Amino acid sequence: MAKLPNPPGSFSYSGFFSFLRPFNSFTSAIRNASSPHEALDLYSQMHRQSIPFDSFSILFTLKSCTPLRNPNLIAHLHSHILKLGFISHVYVATSLLHAYAVASFDDARKLFDETPNRNIVTWNTMITGYSRSGEVNKAFAVFKAMPLRDAVSWSAMIDAFMSNWKWSSGLACFREMVAKKRFKPNQRAVGSVLWGCAQLGSLGLLVGRSAHAFIVKNGWDLDVEIGTILIDMYAKCGLLKYSCILFNLMQQRNVMTWTALICGYAQHGHSDEALSLFEAMLEMGVAPDDGAFTSILTACARKGLVEEGRKYFNMIKQFGLEPKIQQYGCMIDLFCKTGFLEEAYQIIRTMKFEPDCVIWGSFLLACKEHKQFQMAERVFERVLETLKPESDGGIYSVISDLYILNEKRDEAERVRKLMVKQKVRKRGGSSFI
Repeated sequence: MAKLPNPPGSFSYSGFFSFLRPFNSFTSAIRNASSPHEALDLYSQMHRQSIPFDSFSILFTLKSCTPLRNPNLIAHLHSHILKLGFISHVYVATSLLHAYAVASFDDARKLFDETPNRNIVTWNTMITGYSRSGEVNKAFAVFKAMPLRDAVSWSAMIDAFMSNWKWSSGLACFREMVAKKRFKPNQRAVGSVLWGCAQLGSLGLLVGRSAHAFIVKNGWDLDVEIGTILIDMYAKCGLLKYSCILFNLMQQRNVMTWTALICGYAQHGHSDEALSLFEAMLEMGVAPDDGAFTSILTACARKGLVEEGRKYFNMIKQFGLEPKIQQYGCMIDLFCKTGFLEEAYQIIRTMKFEPDCVIWGSFLLACKEHKQFQMAERVFERVLETLKPESDGGIYSVISDLYILNEKRDEAERVRKLMVKQKVRKRGGSSFI
């Protein structure tokens, strides 16, 4: 076979491929970088050594740096992309848009408006961005303006409605997607619908069961994510028996799966079953998380299990966690219900969090029930300093009632006048129990 001649001048094929070698190795190294900082260092080395960039080196750098959520860094990379002339590259522009959407959504909006070449991923990124910003109406406007949609577009819109508490709109969007039969709902869409049904309780049961039937009909595996959502949905919709059946059918479970059923038992008043399941989880070597501890402490509070509550509360730090306000609230509720008001007060006094209206309400009502006025009087002034007149009117009334029961009518009248002065409103039908 004849040897191909070298082109005129000093060019040689060996020189050309030796020139490509560092370029290819740098791109590969950025892709496999162990951290965003390593990727940035490699990117900077390419710039210093005048090694030409291509779309892949830019894409891999953007992908690596996006989790840093650093708007200044993304803006710097944006400037370099403009200088290199890659902003018209649709995949680079889409990756840059995603980076801005994570770090600074206002900048993402500007880039979207300035981007002439958009693909479906570009539009989907904006739907998700508006959803995370709580602007679901703008997300829907983007969805309607899309020239083309795919399954991800529908899933993103369903998720946007559900995560922003627009249940009926989310369910309507899901029904429309199924009715069109062009795109089959994926796991994200079905998971969002099931989560929304769980929040609706019994009102969401019909749609939740339909979504479950869709999963079975399409032969989906009962994996950890879908199985956990189904357990949570059935428990919150009142069918705890179905949650137990699904739990036993699952081949794999994680801590969220265990927590969903423990929480279900606690919500339905089956505290003994919740405790047994929590102990079984520990025996299986599954480390409880914050949600699991909140669920088991809720079960203890429901049944007034003081010693068990102390045991599990002390266990939180044994697993390397710090108690959250929800867990403190469970212990305060437990002590208040069982008459251990001094212990409840000590938790309120020493915990790292500022007590909210639920904690104050629980404590003061317990003082009223157990006729511990002196205990309540310790916190009156602190409570009055932290209350919000527009939403915490019920607690003002409890304080006034406590003064009256202790025959301190002048103090009760002072609280009543304070309520008028601050235009305190008591929401109808609310309760701290």
